[in-house]
Amino acid sequence: MTTETTGSDSDMTTSKEKEQRKPLKLSRPGQLELKKTVESGQVRQSFSHGRSKAVAVEVKRSRTFARGESGRMTEITAAREAAEKLLGSTPKPPVEPVEPTPEARKLTAGERATRAQALEHSRHEEEERRIADAKAAVLAEEEAKREAEEDARRSVAEVAARKLAEAQGVATPPAAAPAMPPPLPGADPDAPVPKREVKTSDRDSDARSKRKVVPGAKVPPPRRAPNEPRRRQGKLTISQALEGGDGRQRSLASVRRQREKMRTAAPTRHAHQPPQRVIREVTIPETITVQELANRMAERGAEVVKTLMKMDVMATINETIDADTAELVVTEFGHKHKRVAAADVEIGLSGMPDDDTNKQPRAPVVTIMGHVDHGKTSLLDALRETDVAAHETGGITQHIGAYQVNLKSGQKITFIDTPGHAAFTEMRLRGASVTDIVVLVVAADDGIMEQTVEAINHAKLAKVPIIVAINKMDRPDADPDKVRNALLQHELVVEEMGGDILNVEVSAIQRTNLDKLEEAILLQAEVLELAANPNRPGEGAIIEAKLERGRGPVATVLVQRGTLRVGDILVAGSQWGRVRALIDDRGEMIEMAGPSVPVEVLGLNGVPLAGDSLSVVENDARAREIADFRESSKRDQEIAASGRGSLEQMMAKIQEGEAAQLPVVIKSDVHGSLEAIVNSLQKMGTDEVKIQVLHAGVGGINESDITLARATGATVIGFNVRANAQARELAKRDAVDIKYYSIIYNVVDDMKAALSGMLSPTRRENFLGYAEIRQIFDITKVGKVGGCMITEGMVKRGAKVRLLRDDVVIHDGTLKTLRRFKDEVREVKDGYECGMAFENYGDIKVGDRIECYEIEEVAREL
Repeated sequence: MTTETTGSDSDMTTSKEKEQRKPLKLSRPGQLELKKTVESGQVRQSFSHGRSKAVAVEVKRSRTFARGESGRMTEITAAREAAEKLLGSTPKPPVEPVEPTPEARKLTAGERATRAQALEHSRHEEEERRIADAKAAVLAEEEAKREAEEDARRSVAEVAARKLAEAQGVATPPAAAPAMPPPLPGADPDAPVPKREVKTSDRDSDARSKRKVVPGAKVPPPRRAPNEPRRRQGKLTISQALEGGDGRQRSLASVRRQREKMRTAAPTRHAHQPPQRVIREVTIPETITVQELANRMAERGAEVVKTLMKMDVMATINETIDADTAELVVTEFGHKHKRVAAADVEIGLSGMPDDDTNKQPRAPVVTIMGHVDHGKTSLLDALRETDVAAHETGGITQHIGAYQVNLKSGQKITFIDTPGHAAFTEMRLRGASVTDIVVLVVAADDGIMEQTVEAINHAKLAKVPIIVAINKMDRPDADPDKVRNALLQHELVVEEMGGDILNVEVSAIQRTNLDKLEEAILLQAEVLELAANPNRPGEGAIIEAKLERGRGPVATVLVQRGTLRVGDILVAGSQWGRVRALIDDRGEMIEMAGPSVPVEVLGLNGVPLAGDSLSVVENDARAREIADFRESSKRDQEIAASGRGSLEQMMAKIQEGEAAQLPVVIKSDVHGSLEAIVNSLQKMGTDEVKIQVLHAGVGGINESDITLARATGATVIGFNVRANAQARELAKRDAVDIKYYSIIYNVVDDMKAALSGMLSPTRRENFLGYAEIRQIFDITKVGKVGGCMITEGMVKRGAKVRLLRDDVVIHDGTLKTLRRFKDEVREVKDGYECGMAFENYGDIKVGDRIECYEIEEVAREL
């Protein structure tokens, strides 16, 4: 029984396999691929103002599997049920896992999994397609609803605008009304004309025409409503006009043009009035470019150039014009002008003048002046009870010294010692400009000398009173009356002769009558009523400036009014800085310095020029602004002074030959000595030779000085300074000459000798003798040779000769040969015969005379 059943089962299985066995093949012939897991489509999305765009929609399928009750992996169908609910269909029961067919049982596990996956993929693909179609339908419905709302809103806005225009009395543009077809012949004029309805598609087209088109982007064609006829399709026939059918309509572009024309043609309040011209206030500096002037006037640059051409000023847009020309241009254009200058930054620097109620008595500032070696410094030493003269190089004062002397009575006198040498004229002039009283020191044995007269002139120029101190009264040949009489020649009348000039006979060595000199100074100061306000920012003058190692720039300052304190921000010439320390004439640190007090100031960013004014300002920005302005002004002056000159001057220099220059680099210990050296060297120049000062500064000689001298072939002059180790090594390597000096006389003498060596020597002619031609010989390869007799003096070979015929010079040249008995000789003396031939000249005759001479060069001196 069992055997039969088994046999029948096997027969049934074999028959089923034969019925169900089919060839296994791909869904697409020749391609093995996976089906898409993402469905895509396009939906048109609408926005406000009639804008719309196509949106790509992708539907991705997500599948979730879990192990079922039977232990097999089944898909969770929650997503499928939600999609079917969206489509309005009933959810389908989950798919039970399919029992493998007999053919599948014979497949491998991988093949069975691939087949199951393909079947499941096809089912899900169908479901996702239905979901995508449902979503597209929903989006289309929403889009139609949105377009309807937009059309209704736009219609309400048009009606409101029309009513508002009618209420204001402005005619409604005819373009807003529908276009009417012209009446046709034979038609009833009273017949109602069919009106054209403004459709939504027209408003959409109008809105689309206002869209901003992005350059390079493709503009989609305008959409047309499903029932809207094509406006340009077909022609208007008579039957259509009679039957009242829709004819050709007026274009929307024509309607918009008509509306724009009506709007621009509407009368306005200021339609025909010209624009009002704006009058500006133009600020005009000292110099301004044409372009900048046009910008400040808000005018075109070409118009400004035309105006300048009418004024006979040929200037391009980038050229600079002066303030006067710019003022005329601004007036021509009808604007207002305001002249300003770059120097306006210094306005208010000195502050307001002091009230007499705020002033307090101050010590007099006394300047000691006189000829060299008349005892100025020795007299000041006697007053200060110090020994300053012993420390001066060469026994002469080479820079200004400022000191304050405390008298026994408690009063104070500020003394300024000036050099007496002629090279220090600028320093003496500077000393006289800051002083209250001048003490003129005159030696009783020498009398009035050259620098004494110069000091008198400086004192008169400064309009300060003079006290004459007749020094060296201890000398046996002292004659004070001689000095008093000599002063009369310079309009200085002493009291003994009925004048108002005080004079005191003193002896600096024996210290006699020094108290009388002090009394005379205090008496003169009492007459002047010297006073100043100490309760204000400090102001003063730079007496001397130098650069010291370890301390930096050091300036000797004489405070004239106000009080100078540590920490003040000050401007001194083209330099500025903050006061780091104040040192009095005894070398002690002090916190403040009042009027008439000489101090050394540390903290400047550079070495100022002696004679510059010093002022305290409120902040760093103002100090920097003033210093920059002064530096630029100084640079402009230097450029103007070293300009090329006119074309005529340039041509004259070319024809005459440029003057030879001796370049030098000068470094000194203090600015006063440096200025004196520069002035002395520049005065030596002539039309042929002159000294060119490439660089002059205060401080030691450094590598930059040597580099400059090497590049220009200059000589480095160090006055009371030395070169550092690096500079010495560089100078030795590059063969740069460095000369050290401590006395100004030696500098002047050496530079004068150097300039003298550069002068071209003087050419002087020395007569040698005469010779007479008595016979002429014609020699091959030599030419004509004259047989001569020396009648006077001598003839030298190589000397210059002149050929005289009837006492007229017909040739001036050199001797080619000088022979005696066929031998070349150096010279032939009077009474001897010789043969002579000229260089490149052969027109000689018997009876001609030959004059022989030589040129001697003599060195010139300045």
